[in-house]
Amino acid sequence: MSDRATTSRPATGAIRWSWDFGNGLGPHETATLIALLAALQRTGTLGKAARAAGLSYRAAWGLLGRSEHCFGAPLAERGRGRGTTLSGLGERLVRLDADARPALAEMHAAWAKRLEEAVAPDRAATPEHLSIAASHDLALADWIENGRHVAVDIRWHGSEAALTALARGECDVAGFHLPAAWSNEQAAVWLGRWLAPQQHAFLPAMRRQNGLLVAAGNPWRLASLADAARLGLRLVNRQRGSGTRGMIDELLAANGLRPGDIPGYAHEEFTHDAVAAAIAAGAADVGVGIRAAAERYDLGFVPLGWELYCFAMRPALAGSAAVSQLARRLRGNTFRARLLALPGYRIEDRHDRPLAWEPFLASRLASQVSADLPARD
Repeated sequence: MSDRATTSRPATGAIRWSWDFGNGLGPHETATLIALLAALQRTGTLGKAARAAGLSYRAAWGLLGRSEHCFGAPLAERGRGRGTTLSGLGERLVRLDADARPALAEMHAAWAKRLEEAVAPDRAATPEHLSIAASHDLALADWIENGRHVAVDIRWHGSEAALTALARGECDVAGFHLPAAWSNEQAAVWLGRWLAPQQHAFLPAMRRQNGLLVAAGNPWRLASLADAARLGLRLVNRQRGSGTRGMIDELLAANGLRPGDIPGYAHEEFTHDAVAAAIAAGAADVGVGIRAAAERYDLGFVPLGWELYCFAMRPALAGSAAVSQLARRLRGNTFRARLLALPGYRIEDRHDRPLAWEPFLASRLASQVSADLPARD
């Protein structure tokens, strides 16, 4: 499935801002530069970063060169055979932008809503298609690709990137996952890195089991990622900004390990399928992913725990017909059948029992969802 499932609906307007670094770079250049540097940090190669930022390779080189001249310092470091990495200045600029945007999005949210209502009040209330940035999921991808009348435009991102897109106003809904064992307080603190949890609506959708993906039969008898590091096994990692990448880093840190202690840490893939495929092809020995991906590729699976997959949205959208339809579809027979056909999934039925960080879900969504139309897709 491609990164984009359908053609996106045209934007009705948004509040946009840009950095003025005081060195001669214009607003468009600074915005493009930040996008390029952030993509370079994720991918480690200028070619991939250029494509992610919507630039040609030549244009990306040119922008980097002009920007470094304006700053009087390098923004990236090119190493032979090691790709391209950000310099200290480049990392500071990306961090500055990432830290500023959630706070500014929260500050501007009320004005953005008033702008949308003024420019296109009908669309503000009921968007034609929900624009979703979501962490990749096999059940969700299958449902959207094959289900009837699933009126969404979706882009696959990591959980952190999806929540960032929602905070920036770049999508209507963000799909993300977090450990099911977390308390409400832990979830609220984590979500607070991107959103104001008490100012967004959250719709739990499903649970899925994650664990270590290994060769069939688990020939190394792994019980943890620490075992893989001890044996020197090759890891296939997930991209920066994904929830699974965060889990991998936490597992390593909890065992006193650093990224360099496990071979292959720099080998990144963007989906659970890609991780499983790399192991099945012999390009890696171990990865972290969901059970469904392991069984799809006839791999061994060592359970680590369960994740809760949720959707987050602006509160103004929570009561819309489009979100009500999405919620009904998620409780419909087709989605449930597809979900239960995949190993390692559970249906999440807490639509009418909101978590502590779901204040708007209780008042604006639960009553609509409980009055389901006849379930179809």
